[in-house]
Amino acid sequence: MLKHNFISKRFYFEEIRYALSVEFMLLCFNVMIIVCIIPARFASTRFPGKVVACLQGKPIIQYAYEKAKNSNLVDEVFVATDDIRIAQVVKSFGGNVLMTSKSHPSGTDRIAEAVEILKSFGYSIDDDSIIINLQADEPFIRVEMINQLVELMKKYKNSEPYIGTLVKRIESIDDFKNPNIVKVVFNSEGYALYFSRSPIPFDREKFLKGNSQFSFMYKHIGIYGYPLFLLKKFVSLPQSKLEIIESLEQLRALENGIKIKVTETQYDSFGIDTPEDLEVAEKCLSIYL
Repeated sequence: MLKHNFISKRFYFEEIRYALSVEFMLLCFNVMIIVCIIPARFASTRFPGKVVACLQGKPIIQYAYEKAKNSNLVDEVFVATDDIRIAQVVKSFGGNVLMTSKSHPSGTDRIAEAVEILKSFGYSIDDDSIIINLQADEPFIRVEMINQLVELMKKYKNSEPYIGTLVKRIESIDDFKNPNIVKVVFNSEGYALYFSRSPIPFDREKFLKGNSQFSFMYKHIGIYGYPLFLLKKFVSLPQSKLEIIESLEQLRALENGIKIKVTETQYDSFGIDTPEDLEVAEKCLSIYL
């Protein structure tokens, strides 16, 4: 698919001037627009500045950005950030940056503001357009995973609207116990029932005996797709009790009756949450990519 043409302009946001691609020309009509936005903040509790930390010669965020750009199903890619340090790094490798407020409670809320900025500068996007939320700290995400999610989202008009995401079968007890790896359970139609940092589903008898089988145990891969109208609905809702308890924004959707549809991927990925994760990533990069 051809990309949208654009004219570069300059604008102020929070007293900072940036070059931004702001005018796009649609090359054809009745085409579902797919926009990938990567929310990024500097103030990570466990690893401040992790998204601009260097991984084999490149900032972590650049890996995610380049994978999205390499997808032939994604029309445009932007980073949404509130920090000039991140913006400068993204601009240094030729990426598009949107400056957003510092007050957002989640990455999805930041993305919603980024969409409004794009619309205010003439970007042709409507409520049926698809927004892909790609995590900035996931250098191991693959183009195939992004495309798999886009294909899932293209089907939403044939059913009740949903948020889409990916899951991967868990293959080790360490991953199952790890609170940094989010687990998910879903029904027979592929709709998520719950996400948790705790081990779910908990097979009490087998787990206590140390011989748990992982056929029904899945990890969540942190990439989402939203029809724009559902993204708007999501961010209009207050943070939910379970979202705050688990520190998982997707629970806001489930608590308010918004469906999340999952599809299983054969590919694995993991985020960089700590300096120790970065050390592991240095060793694993050549295997994953």
